Amino acid sequence: MTGAPELQSAGLNGAKNQLVPCHALSPAMLEVLAVALIWSASFVGVKVLLEHIGPLTVGGLRYSLGFLLLAPLLVRERRNLAALPPARWRRLALMGICQYTLGNAALFFALTMVKAAAGSLILTLVPVAVLLLELVWLREAPRPVQLLGLSAAVGGGVLFFSTRLEVPPPAALGALLFTLLCFTVLPILAREAARERRLRTLPLTALPLGLGGLPLLAIALVWEGLPSMPIHAWLIVGGLALVNTALAYMLYTHALVRLKASEANVILNLVPIGTALLAWLTLGEALQPIQYPAMGLVVLGVMLTQRRGRA
Repeated sequence: MTGAPELQSAGLNGAKNQLVPCHALSPAMLEVLAVALIWSASFVGVKVLLEHIGPLTVGGLRYSLGFLLLAPLLVRERRNLAALPPARWRRLALMGICQYTLGNAALFFALTMVKAAAGSLILTLVPVAVLLLELVWLREAPRPVQLLGLSAAVGGGVLFFSTRLEVPPPAALGALLFTLLCFTVLPILAREAARERRLRTLPLTALPLGLGGLPLLAIALVWEGLPSMPIHAWLIVGGLALVNTALAYMLYTHALVRLKASEANVILNLVPIGTALLAWLTLGEALQPIQYPAMGLVVLGVMLTQRRGRA
């Protein structure tokens, strides 16, 4: 992996490009696995909130409050932030607006016309788009075994949702493809900045949340009105903001120092599996027979993408 010192020096002790088994998960892999577990549980809280407020408001509140929770910590970074060039601020804004504002808005627009399975399928395809942009923008090429793993993970995701797919109308298809493009920007630019140590994890996480989450909340207030919820729903919003947003995105961003964007994102293909299992355990939503081998394929693919070689 370009930019990781431990991988650059590993070739002193091994043969070129010789793949070796990964006997232990690296701290970065564990961080992204924790993120996948956290985001798998998000659907429980979101499902409750959607009984009281619209989807844009859920996203706007979650991301904006996540930013506000991290904002006091940015005081320690004020000198570094004041010295950031305008080009860096533009990239941070692009990350936030694409990931949190436009990506969410396009996805929710598409979901007004298609079932949730179509949106979930688009999210499983994000690692493919990330890999392509990673090759062009970051000049980071995967090993053959990692390509095989990516293919398996994405293929398993497609198979997992194949029983619920339908042909989307053109407007929904366009919105889903736009969502795919939007969700590719943050992993690539965050990986670039994290790899080159241009920003610490805190501002690299918090600033895009604020620059993207606050506009989404403004759009939600105009489109869906002021939120009106019972106390327990506000507590769920707080939990989503603290754990599923502030903490999870901090872990994800920190992992990008050591993991390629495609390696991190393919681990996140475990999220739909975790969500389906939780839905089965808590809501009694049965799985289709074909979904069991599909889950196995995703897990196998994730394992293959994390194989390490001696550089």
